[in-house]
Amino acid sequence: MTTANPLRVGLIGAGGRWGPWAHVPALKGLPQTELYAVCTAHADTAQAAAEKFGVARAYGSDQAMDADPQVEAALVAVRVPAHYVLTKNALEAGKHVYCEWPLGANTKEAEDLAALARSMKAHTMVGLQRRASPAYLYLRELVKDGYVGEVLSVNMTLMGSGVLARTSDRTWQRDVTLGANPLTITFGHSIDALCMVVGELIEVSALVSTRVSQWFESDTKRFVDVTSPDNVMVHGRLESGAVVSAYAGVHPYHGSGYRLEIYGRDGTLMMIGGGESGQEAKRRIVGGRKDDKEVQELPVPERLKWVPEEVRNVGRAYDVGQMWVKFAEAIRTGTRIEPDFDSAVRRHRMLDAIVRASETGRRQKVAL
Repeated sequence: MTTANPLRVGLIGAGGRWGPWAHVPALKGLPQTELYAVCTAHADTAQAAAEKFGVARAYGSDQAMDADPQVEAALVAVRVPAHYVLTKNALEAGKHVYCEWPLGANTKEAEDLAALARSMKAHTMVGLQRRASPAYLYLRELVKDGYVGEVLSVNMTLMGSGVLARTSDRTWQRDVTLGANPLTITFGHSIDALCMVVGELIEVSALVSTRVSQWFESDTKRFVDVTSPDNVMVHGRLESGAVVSAYAGVHPYHGSGYRLEIYGRDGTLMMIGGGESGQEAKRRIVGGRKDDKEVQELPVPERLKWVPEEVRNVGRAYDVGQMWVKFAEAIRTGTRIEPDFDSAVRRHRMLDAIVRASETGRRQKVAL
C-alpha cells in the first residue's frame, strides 16, 4: 500500500484513555493510516477531541460517523460493555472494524460479531496487539525455525501489581460480568501471546480465584465488592503434546514481572520482562542451544519493526501501530490477517474452558 492512499479511520472513544494514549499516536504517526474522524457520546466532547488531535470531522454519535462514506474503518476503543453495539453498528454500515479486546462482554457476543463480519465480508481486527509485537514475532520465528527443537514444556508467569484503593471511575472492572478483568485482560493477552508462539492449548486444568474481594473508592470513601478474579493458574497441553504452566496474578504490591520460558529437546528460549501493554522496549529474548555453555541475548531483527521511530518512542503506540500496519495492508490487498474476530472467538472459548475447569475441578477440552 502506498502512502498516497492511507486508510481513513474513525475513532469511537476519542474521549477515553486507551484510544488517545495508544491508537492516536499510532494512526497519526504511520504513513499507512489517517485519523480521519473522531466520535464520542456528545457533540461538544467530540469537537474538543477533534481540535485536540487535529482532525476535521467530529461526531456525537457512532451511527452518524458510520454514515460518513469517507470513513473506511471504525476503531472501537471504549469500555467492553459497549463493544457489541458499537461494533455491530459499524459492521452493518459496511465498515471494516478494529475492536479492542475483549471483543464482547461474553463469548456469545463475540460469536455474533464474528458471524456478522463474515456475512458482511468485512476485514476485522481485535486488539490482541502482542501478535504484532516484534519481540513475540521473533520468538515465534525462532521456535518455528527449530531453535529449541521439539517443544517439551512451556512456563509463563506474570506477576503484576494492583492497588487496593482507586477512584470510582476506575472500579467498574470489579464486576466480572462486564467482561474486562485480570482473567480477560492480564491473563488473556499473555496466554494469547503464548499460543501465538508455541501453538494452541487443547485441554486445561485451572484455578481462577478472587483473593481481594473489596476495593476502596478513594473519592466516595466506600468499599465496593469485587467479583473479578485476580489470580489465574492454568496447567494444560498444546496440540503438539507439550505441557504448559501459566500463572497471571495481580497483587497489591511489588509484582515480580513477566517471564516466558520454552524448553525443547535442542535448547531453551526465554522472554524476560515486558509483560504488560506498551512495554515492547522492555522485552528481552535470551536463548541457548544444547551445546552452549550459557544463554545469550538474541536481539530482535529490524525487519520485524514496521513502524517509524516516532511511533516506537510512544510505548503504548508501538505494537498497536504494528497492528495498524498489517490491518491497513489486509484491507488494501483483500487478504486475511490475524488476530481477527474469529481469532477473538477462539480466545473467548479458551477462557470459558478455563473458568469451567476451575468451577468443576475437572480438566476441560478447549474448542479450537
